[in-house]
Amino acid sequence: MCGIAGFIGFKDNVDLAVKANKVQQHRGPDNQSVWHDDHIAFAHQRLSIIDLSEAANQPLHKSNFAIIFNGEIYNYKELQAKLSSEKQVVFQTHSDTEVVLEMYKHYGAECLNYFLGMFAFAVYDKNSHELFIARDHFGIKPLFYTQINGAFAFSSELKTLVTIPGFNKKINAKSLVSCLNYIWISGNETMFDGCFKLPPAHYMTYSKASGLELVKYWDLKEKVVSGASADITSTADDVANTIELSVKRHMVADVPVSCFLSGGLDSSLISVLAKKSNENLSTYTIGTGDKDKAVEKMPDDEKYAAMLAEMHHFNHNVIKISPDIIKDLPHMVRHLDEPIGDPAAINTYLICKAAKEKGVKVLLSGMGADEIFFGYRRQKATLMALRFNLLPKPVKYVIAKVVNLLPVRISGKGFKFGRWAKRFMSFATMPLNEAYMRSYSYYDTNQLKELMKKEYWSGIDAINKEHEEKFNAKFKNDPINQICNTDISMFMLGLNLTYSDRASMAASVEVRVPFIDRLVVSKAMEIPGDLKIKKGVSKFILKKAAEKWLPHTIIYRPKASFGAPIRSWISNDLRVMVDELLSEESITKRGFVNYAVVKKLITDDRNGTADNAYQIYQLLTLELWCREFLDARPGYQTLNEQINEKQQYVS
Repeated sequence: MCGIAGFIGFKDNVDLAVKANKVQQHRGPDNQSVWHDDHIAFAHQRLSIIDLSEAANQPLHKSNFAIIFNGEIYNYKELQAKLSSEKQVVFQTHSDTEVVLEMYKHYGAECLNYFLGMFAFAVYDKNSHELFIARDHFGIKPLFYTQINGAFAFSSELKTLVTIPGFNKKINAKSLVSCLNYIWISGNETMFDGCFKLPPAHYMTYSKASGLELVKYWDLKEKVVSGASADITSTADDVANTIELSVKRHMVADVPVSCFLSGGLDSSLISVLAKKSNENLSTYTIGTGDKDKAVEKMPDDEKYAAMLAEMHHFNHNVIKISPDIIKDLPHMVRHLDEPIGDPAAINTYLICKAAKEKGVKVLLSGMGADEIFFGYRRQKATLMALRFNLLPKPVKYVIAKVVNLLPVRISGKGFKFGRWAKRFMSFATMPLNEAYMRSYSYYDTNQLKELMKKEYWSGIDAINKEHEEKFNAKFKNDPINQICNTDISMFMLGLNLTYSDRASMAASVEVRVPFIDRLVVSKAMEIPGDLKIKKGVSKFILKKAAEKWLPHTIIYRPKASFGAPIRSWISNDLRVMVDELLSEESITKRGFVNYAVVKKLITDDRNGTADNAYQIYQLLTLELWCREFLDARPGYQTLNEQINEKQQYVS
């Protein structure tokens, strides 16, 4: 895991590369290097995981090629053996970076079909001055790029590109609407017009002569299989074997590999399988205070995590959430690069930071299982909505009236059923595509128009169209896999993988995701939907597979999300910051949204008549992001520095 950046056609390519190493140093604290010729400058920040020697530092050169690489290729040893025997390649290092370079030299873009791993890398041909850049199959590793006055730049983090003189800071309407509607940014745009993300499973080529060209090198195959013809036992065994092999691959490293452990199915399964490769496995889970649990009605994850840790003799670590959210939030906003309003990023950062202090560089995560095996409540709720629509209209009307009267908080304590019921009724009568979009949106189209200033309404149509296209792209005869595929290309990419990479790298820790392995995802998406949920049991086939290793109490425990006490934060710790940053003066000055709507969101949440914590948290995140990325100028303090110095939001 590292950071990369490159610059072509600027007057100060080298200076920009040096600056990139400073901006992205947290991604690679072990070594920062710059290489350049008259045409290009490469910057690389190294977090040493495989081949810890200086010989494996980057940029790495061989013959007429130079490479900078971010990520891991888990099958690199097999590919190294293939190159040695078939191509008589002599290797100078024991790194996967050199394997990537040699694979590109001998197979060109076809090399991407051989890789099992997560990656974003750039190879430069010193003779032809051609640049080849690729991103992994699911977008686990980030890659931003932009063109400025005929020059070209790319980097692992957006904040690196923003520092380039002449960078266009005009706000992208679609991304602005997306971040408010979803609390994350969908698609391959960024918050700025003219700045993009290389899409997953794509590579690009760039030269001054031919310009920029994007090519899709892989796509998920749609394999139609009926549930009636699928054998549960053999399918579960197949899933179990595929996941076991993936975890084994993900353990390759020259440093110890540890695991996140929430006590839920996914992280528990990963941890137990990881133990097979590391007898001294360390695990990390988040601990939450009693006050926060009361407001949030959060599950007791620590109990289940401790149970599994005792059974398998993990070196188990419980990280208590710090009350420094006033400091942590602005810090996290800067590192996330985009206004992402999921507080799980704070959890990830805190766990990774604590693990780093214990010498851990690599953590395995159970992320991705819910997306590919149908594990989210909103997925299940969308199917329930199809049945709800079969009820007589008078019955639906009465249910809607009753749900509308339900509180979401009683005497300061969270009322989870009220939250869930209101969320369900917000999409229960919609067509499938619209219902699913609404299940993880925080506004409907009319509400967005009330919230947003008119000049950004074009973004509303854009996100609606994007979701419809993604939803209808595949599996039209299998709504369960249709939902899973939408999550892979939208929710998993735009939110989970994004915050996981940036929050973990803020603590200089690599997070690996064995469920988001090309072979695992492909296998999961071959499974018919009626084996992913059966008799009301979500992730049915994964749970059957997990019975080989996990106790029933872990596999079939109530669903618990990797969240944070956001409602407690909004009601207590962040209350003064909300009043300050979301004041009428602040909202009006920014010019994105209408203050009257924001004020009502805050009032209704504090009265307990509506659960608007996420909407408020995202509006807060957006304003913090604007102060960091729009308002900051060279020579001025960033918001994070201001807060650390003045502590202006401490009540």
